[in-house]
Amino acid sequence: MLSSQEGQKVPNVTFRTRQDSQWVPVTTDELFANKNIIVFSLPGAFTPTCSSTHLPGYNELAKTFFENGVDEIVCLSVNDAFVMSEWAKEQEAGYVRLIPDGNGEFTAGMGMLVDKSDLGFGKRSWRYSMLVKDGTVAKMFIEPEEPGDPFKVSDAQTMLNYLNPEAAMPKLVSLFTKPGCPFCARAKAMLKDRGWDYEEIVLGKDITTRSLRAVTGAATVPQVFIDSQLIGDSEALAGYLGVKP
Repeated sequence: MLSSQEGQKVPNVTFRTRQDSQWVPVTTDELFANKNIIVFSLPGAFTPTCSSTHLPGYNELAKTFFENGVDEIVCLSVNDAFVMSEWAKEQEAGYVRLIPDGNGEFTAGMGMLVDKSDLGFGKRSWRYSMLVKDGTVAKMFIEPEEPGDPFKVSDAQTMLNYLNPEAAMPKLVSLFTKPGCPFCARAKAMLKDRGWDYEEIVLGKDITTRSLRAVTGAATVPQVFIDSQLIGDSEALAGYLGVKP
């Protein structure tokens, strides 16, 4: 039976992390003392739900979390430091700190270490999230004990709703570009000036001209989407943002 640790101190352990090809020990005191930290823990790096939804969701809402009193977001998994480092590169989740709990010490101390031997995983973390204030668990969302890999309550949106149900959601921006395009550079500069993150889709690398026409109705770049709405090229984006020529 998995039980909430709300009101309890987090386990006192040292994580073996890798930074710039060097071993760097990180203690729980260093991680949690005098800070408000969101932790979400998952069964394994590179696994489907973890890669497609759980980690990207927290990275996407990170700035909103920071605006609502969160100092750092930590992704924890019972994987070694090398695996977590490679997953961080693959995910490009720059707002989330990935921490390896290679021996499962922290996870066991939280009462969340489970047997996934049926999948060939051995001992892994159950999926959960928590808000930790100065080393004490203030709130914990634990996935229901159901077969498979339930993902119902440990997601980023549930945590944000707990912190501030009135929080403004970030804009979802996608930008079609090509290398060396000055109009693309202008569009990206305008988005950065506004403080908006964006997904860049590069013509010839991520998409073909034919696909670009099918998606946007245009054969030129940039083409910008904001919250599923096609805004258009850099001039159209400037108009949308109220940027003067």
